[in-house]
Amino acid sequence: MNTPIKDFTDNYAKSGIIRAHMPGHKGKFPLTEFDITEIKGADSLFEADGIIAESEKNTSEIFHSYKTLYSAGGSTLCIFTMLAMCLMNGKNRRVAAVRNCHRSFLNACVFLDAEVEWIYPEYENTLVSGKITPEAVERAIEKSSPACVYLTSPDYLGHMTEIDGIADICHKHGVMLLVDNAHGAYLNFIGEPPMHPNYHGADMCCDSAHKTLPALTGGAYLHINNPKAEKYEGYAKEIMSMFGSTSPSYLIMRSLDECADFMDTRAGKYFNEMKLAADKAKSLLSPVWHVEDTEAGKLTLFTPPCGYTGTELADILREYKIECEYADHTHIVLMLTGLSADEITYIGKVISNLPQPRIFVPTPKIKSFSPLEKAMSIREAAFSDSEEISVSDAAGRICARAVSCCPPGIAAVVGGEKFSRESINILKNYSIFKVNVVK
Repeated sequence: MNTPIKDFTDNYAKSGIIRAHMPGHKGKFPLTEFDITEIKGADSLFEADGIIAESEKNTSEIFHSYKTLYSAGGSTLCIFTMLAMCLMNGKNRRVAAVRNCHRSFLNACVFLDAEVEWIYPEYENTLVSGKITPEAVERAIEKSSPACVYLTSPDYLGHMTEIDGIADICHKHGVMLLVDNAHGAYLNFIGEPPMHPNYHGADMCCDSAHKTLPALTGGAYLHINNPKAEKYEGYAKEIMSMFGSTSPSYLIMRSLDECADFMDTRAGKYFNEMKLAADKAKSLLSPVWHVEDTEAGKLTLFTPPCGYTGTELADILREYKIECEYADHTHIVLMLTGLSADEITYIGKVISNLPQPRIFVPTPKIKSFSPLEKAMSIREAAFSDSEEISVSDAAGRICARAVSCCPPGIAAVVGGEKFSRESINILKNYSIFKVNVVK
């Protein structure tokens, strides 16, 4: 596949030209020779009609989308853009959203003044992940008549939502379905049909290329799929420019360009081999270790039954030169995408050979989570005067801004909601002891 951004920056780096333009490093420091600005021939991300547009088209063809746009601001920029496109008529500012969303969605709601109807998943031991059904989505649509439905799949632990049924419900009611697929860009190469939301009814979705593909941090895609979304074509770039930097990184865009070549020529073979190795490692660990049923690219363990907290297990794995993606008191997550089959096999063998002390580790029971009383909008709370207090003193107070740790960036309490005793206990379980409340 041609790589127009890479080719342009390669040639520019070799040209010996005097760079009387930004950036200030002038290409004279390590790793900077390909970092340029919107010079002649380099195109412009938010007005793309040259090499960037050509590269985006290449990527769109790989993902079978109607249109794919590059982001140098991660999936966060894509999420802001998707929501703004759905709310831009100004008449309906309601969004039905599954509660275990990333805080970037909440930040977008602050700036867009969105009204959120929460869809609560069926939780199990953690607020990070939970099952969502088409019936729950339909109830939320019938209750609030939203402009769009927003869900996260895969979630942070790697659990997948069956999108097809939810998409059918959304489209029956004439509602757009937006999917945060930040952790699932590689799913375009897993399964038949592929497990990527583009193939299962998502009208728009975002991928963080850097999470599971060989792209630099901050590289992401906004996919527009539904033919009804064609009316947004003239707006998407313009809206994206409202939230993104006016100096998007050419290093990130170059990496997305090179990633397209990887996806076109090597990704299918690599991810097939990765999945085989991951399946073998998981089968080696199960059922002795509690391996969660997740997407192929994650190895997620529920640790208390084996006598560990996730954080304790993460510390042990570091002794074997293995660094995990995430760990808390109940789970540990290892991301396998990008690793070799030998590395994945090594991880499986190390864990399988660890002793299991069978010491009781208390596990919080979060089968459900009572909806919190809403006292003001997310936006109003975010821009109110606030103060930091001990979470122990927060009962009945109004949350100023979403309370979460990142990773995973999943909020237990959202801005504008009143803290309850239940939510306070949950926050303490996640070692959150200070919160900001409205004065």
